[in-house]
Amino acid sequence: MSPSRRPPRRRAPAPAPEVFRPTAEAQQALATGRPTGFGRKPGDLDRAGLIDRFLRVDQAGEYGAVRIYQGQRAVLAKRGSPAGAVVAEMQASEERHLATLNALMVERRARPTVLAPLWHVAGFALGAGTALLGEKTAMACTTAVEEVIDDHYRAQVARLGDDDLPLKATLEHFRIEEAHHRAIGLAHGAEQAPAYPLLSDAIKTGTRLAIWLSERV
Repeated sequence: MSPSRRPPRRRAPAPAPEVFRPTAEAQQALATGRPTGFGRKPGDLDRAGLIDRFLRVDQAGEYGAVRIYQGQRAVLAKRGSPAGAVVAEMQASEERHLATLNALMVERRARPTVLAPLWHVAGFALGAGTALLGEKTAMACTTAVEEVIDDHYRAQVARLGDDDLPLKATLEHFRIEEAHHRAIGLAHGAEQAPAYPLLSDAIKTGTRLAIWLSERV
Protein backbone atom coordinates (compact mmCIF):
# COMPACT_ATOMS: atom_id res chain seq x y z
CA MET A 1 0.00 0.00 0.00
CA SER A 2 1.31 3.44 -0.89
CA PRO A 3 2.24 5.46 2.23
CA SER A 4 0.22 8.36 0.86
CA ARG A 5 -2.96 6.30 0.82
CA ARG A 6 -4.66 5.44 4.07
CA PRO A 7 -7.57 3.05 4.54
CA PRO A 8 -10.93 4.79 5.09
CA ARG A 9 -11.80 5.43 8.68
CA ARG A 10 -14.50 3.29 10.16
CA ARG A 11 -17.43 5.09 11.66
CA ALA A 12 -17.69 4.77 15.40
CA PRO A 13 -20.77 2.78 16.42
CA ALA A 14 -23.69 4.86 17.62
CA PRO A 15 -24.01 4.96 21.42
CA ALA A 16 -26.54 2.53 22.85
CA PRO A 17 -29.90 4.14 23.67
CA GLU A 18 -30.46 5.01 27.30
CA VAL A 19 -32.61 2.71 29.43
CA PHE A 20 -35.43 4.61 31.13
CA ARG A 21 -35.88 4.23 34.88
CA PRO A 22 -38.84 6.01 36.52
CA THR A 23 -38.33 8.12 39.60
CA ALA A 24 -39.81 7.14 42.94
CA GLU A 25 -42.08 10.20 42.72
CA ALA A 26 -43.42 9.11 39.34
CA GLN A 27 -44.15 5.66 40.73
CA GLN A 28 -45.95 6.89 43.83
CA ALA A 29 -48.09 9.24 41.75
CA LEU A 30 -49.64 6.16 40.12
CA ALA A 31 -50.29 4.19 43.31
CA THR A 32 -53.90 3.05 43.71
CA GLY A 33 -53.72 0.62 46.62
CA ARG A 34 -54.63 -2.24 44.28
CA PRO A 35 -52.51 -5.17 43.05
CA THR A 36 -51.79 -6.02 39.44
CA GLY A 37 -54.73 -7.78 37.81
CA PHE A 38 -57.25 -6.46 40.36
CA GLY A 39 -60.67 -7.84 39.53
CA ARG A 40 -59.23 -10.84 37.65
CA LYS A 41 -61.87 -13.33 36.58
CA PRO A 42 -61.57 -17.13 36.33
CA GLY A 43 -59.58 -17.98 33.22
CA ASP A 44 -57.77 -14.63 33.11
CA LEU A 45 -53.99 -14.57 33.17
CA ASP A 46 -52.32 -14.47 36.56
CA ARG A 47 -49.88 -11.69 37.43
CA ALA A 48 -46.83 -13.45 35.94
CA GLY A 49 -48.69 -14.29 32.73
CA LEU A 50 -50.02 -10.76 32.42
CA ILE A 51 -46.57 -9.18 32.80
CA ASP A 52 -45.12 -11.67 30.31
CA ARG A 53 -47.80 -10.72 27.77
CA PHE A 54 -47.38 -6.98 28.36
CA LEU A 55 -43.62 -7.07 27.88
CA ARG A 56 -43.83 -9.32 24.81
CA VAL A 57 -46.30 -7.17 22.94
CA ASP A 58 -44.72 -3.89 24.00
CA GLN A 59 -41.26 -4.95 22.90
CA ALA A 60 -42.69 -6.06 19.56
CA GLY A 61 -44.55 -2.78 19.19
CA GLU A 62 -41.54 -0.62 19.93
CA TYR A 63 -39.42 -2.67 17.54
CA GLY A 64 -42.06 -2.19 14.85
CA ALA A 65 -42.13 1.56 15.56
CA VAL A 66 -38.36 1.83 15.16
CA ARG A 67 -38.61 0.01 11.83
CA ILE A 68 -41.43 2.32 10.64
CA TYR A 69 -39.30 5.38 11.34
CA GLN A 70 -36.25 3.78 9.75
CA GLY A 71 -38.30 3.18 6.61
CA GLN A 72 -39.57 6.76 6.59
CA ARG A 73 -36.10 8.19 7.08
CA ALA A 74 -34.67 6.06 4.28
CA VAL A 75 -37.05 7.78 1.86
CA LEU A 76 -37.13 11.27 3.35
CA ALA A 77 -33.33 11.49 3.61
CA LYS A 78 -32.94 10.76 -0.10
CA ARG A 79 -35.38 13.54 -0.88
CA GLY A 80 -33.66 15.99 1.46
CA SER A 81 -36.95 16.52 3.27
CA PRO A 82 -36.89 18.64 6.45
CA ALA A 83 -39.39 16.15 7.89
CA GLY A 84 -36.51 13.71 8.15
CA ALA A 85 -35.18 15.53 11.22
CA VAL A 86 -38.60 15.35 12.88
CA VAL A 87 -38.82 11.64 12.19
CA ALA A 88 -35.28 11.14 13.51
CA GLU A 89 -36.25 12.63 16.87
CA MET A 90 -39.26 10.35 17.16
CA GLN A 91 -37.14 7.35 16.17
CA ALA A 92 -34.64 8.15 18.92
CA SER A 93 -37.49 8.16 21.44
CA GLU A 94 -38.72 4.77 20.21
CA GLU A 95 -35.19 3.38 20.42
CA ARG A 96 -35.04 4.36 24.09
CA HIS A 97 -38.37 2.62 24.63
CA LEU A 98 -37.08 -0.49 22.88
CA ALA A 99 -33.82 -0.55 24.87
CA THR A 100 -35.80 -0.29 28.10
CA LEU A 101 -38.14 -3.11 27.14
CA ASN A 102 -35.24 -5.29 26.02
CA ALA A 103 -33.75 -4.87 29.50
CA LEU A 104 -37.07 -5.61 31.17
CA MET A 105 -37.55 -8.73 29.05
CA VAL A 106 -34.27 -10.08 30.41
CA GLU A 107 -35.01 -9.04 33.99
CA ARG A 108 -38.48 -10.62 33.95
CA ARG A 109 -37.49 -13.56 31.72
CA ALA A 110 -40.37 -12.78 29.39
CA ARG A 111 -40.86 -14.72 26.18
CA PRO A 112 -40.42 -12.62 23.02
CA THR A 113 -42.82 -12.89 20.11
CA VAL A 114 -41.88 -15.25 17.28
CA LEU A 115 -43.25 -12.66 14.84
CA ALA A 116 -40.27 -10.29 15.12
CA PRO A 117 -39.03 -11.14 11.59
CA LEU A 118 -42.45 -10.21 10.22
CA TRP A 119 -42.52 -6.88 12.07
CA HIS A 120 -38.96 -6.23 10.86
CA VAL A 121 -40.13 -6.29 7.25
CA ALA A 122 -43.67 -4.98 7.69
CA GLY A 123 -42.62 -2.01 9.82
CA PHE A 124 -39.99 -0.82 7.36
CA ALA A 125 -42.33 -1.36 4.41
CA LEU A 126 -45.11 0.66 6.08
CA GLY A 127 -42.72 3.49 6.90
CA ALA A 128 -41.09 3.62 3.48
CA GLY A 129 -44.38 3.18 1.66
CA THR A 130 -46.13 6.03 3.42
CA ALA A 131 -43.08 8.30 3.03
CA LEU A 132 -43.03 7.60 -0.71
CA LEU A 133 -46.54 9.04 -0.85
CA GLY A 134 -45.34 12.27 0.75
CA GLU A 135 -44.41 13.88 4.05
CA LYS A 136 -48.02 14.36 5.13
CA THR A 137 -48.83 10.72 4.46
CA ALA A 138 -45.82 9.70 6.56
CA MET A 139 -47.16 11.89 9.36
CA ALA A 140 -50.62 10.37 8.91
CA CYS A 141 -49.04 6.97 9.51
CA THR A 142 -47.47 8.26 12.72
CA THR A 143 -50.71 9.73 14.07
CA ALA A 144 -52.67 6.56 13.34
CA VAL A 145 -50.17 4.20 14.94
CA GLU A 146 -49.58 6.42 17.95
CA GLU A 147 -53.29 6.86 18.63
CA VAL A 148 -53.67 3.09 18.94
CA ILE A 149 -50.52 2.78 21.06
CA ASP A 150 -51.68 5.56 23.38
CA ASP A 151 -54.88 3.61 24.05
CA HIS A 152 -52.92 0.36 24.37
CA TYR A 153 -50.53 1.69 26.99
CA ARG A 154 -53.38 3.41 28.84
CA ALA A 155 -55.19 0.06 29.17
CA GLN A 156 -52.04 -1.67 30.42
CA VAL A 157 -51.32 1.03 33.01
CA ALA A 158 -54.88 0.63 34.32
CA ARG A 159 -54.31 -3.09 34.92
CA LEU A 160 -50.98 -2.73 36.72
CA GLY A 161 -51.05 -2.31 40.48
CA ASP A 162 -48.86 -1.18 43.33
CA ASP A 163 -46.82 -4.41 43.16
CA ASP A 164 -45.58 -3.33 39.72
CA LEU A 165 -45.17 0.42 40.12
CA PRO A 166 -41.80 0.67 38.31
CA LEU A 167 -43.28 -0.98 35.21
CA LYS A 168 -46.49 1.01 35.52
CA ALA A 169 -44.61 4.31 35.66
CA THR A 170 -42.41 3.26 32.75
CA LEU A 171 -45.37 2.46 30.50
CA GLU A 172 -47.11 5.69 31.50
CA HIS A 173 -43.99 7.62 30.53
CA PHE A 174 -43.95 5.83 27.17
CA ARG A 175 -47.66 6.57 26.68
CA ILE A 176 -47.09 10.28 27.19
CA GLU A 177 -44.27 10.26 24.63
CA GLU A 178 -46.38 8.33 22.10
CA ALA A 179 -49.18 10.87 22.51
CA HIS A 180 -46.61 13.61 21.89
CA HIS A 181 -45.58 11.90 18.65
CA ARG A 182 -49.19 11.91 17.54
CA ALA A 183 -49.40 15.64 18.27
CA ILE A 184 -46.25 16.19 16.22
CA GLY A 185 -47.77 14.32 13.29
CA LEU A 186 -50.93 16.41 13.44
CA ALA A 187 -48.89 19.61 13.66
CA HIS A 188 -47.05 18.58 10.48
CA GLY A 189 -50.14 18.17 8.35
CA ALA A 190 -51.15 14.53 8.87
CA GLU A 191 -54.84 15.32 8.38
CA GLN A 192 -54.05 16.92 5.02
CA ALA A 193 -52.77 13.65 3.59
CA PRO A 194 -54.78 12.27 0.63
CA ALA A 195 -57.65 10.02 1.77
CA TYR A 196 -56.64 10.61 5.38
CA PRO A 197 -59.70 8.99 7.03
CA LEU A 198 -59.36 5.79 4.97
CA LEU A 199 -55.60 5.63 5.39
CA SER A 200 -55.79 6.28 9.12
CA ASP A 201 -58.48 3.64 9.68
CA ALA A 202 -56.52 1.06 7.67
CA ILE A 203 -53.32 1.65 9.63
CA LYS A 204 -55.16 1.60 12.97
CA THR A 205 -56.76 -1.73 12.06
CA GLY A 206 -53.40 -3.19 11.08
CA THR A 207 -51.81 -1.92 14.29
CA ARG A 208 -54.55 -3.45 16.45
CA LEU A 209 -54.11 -6.77 14.63
CA ALA A 210 -50.36 -6.65 15.19
CA ILE A 211 -50.96 -6.05 18.91
CA TRP A 212 -53.39 -8.96 19.16
CA LEU A 213 -51.00 -11.33 17.41
CA SER A 214 -47.90 -10.28 19.36
CA GLU A 215 -49.71 -10.74 22.66
CA ARG A 216 -50.36 -14.35 21.85
CA VAL A 217 -47.67 -15.65 19.48
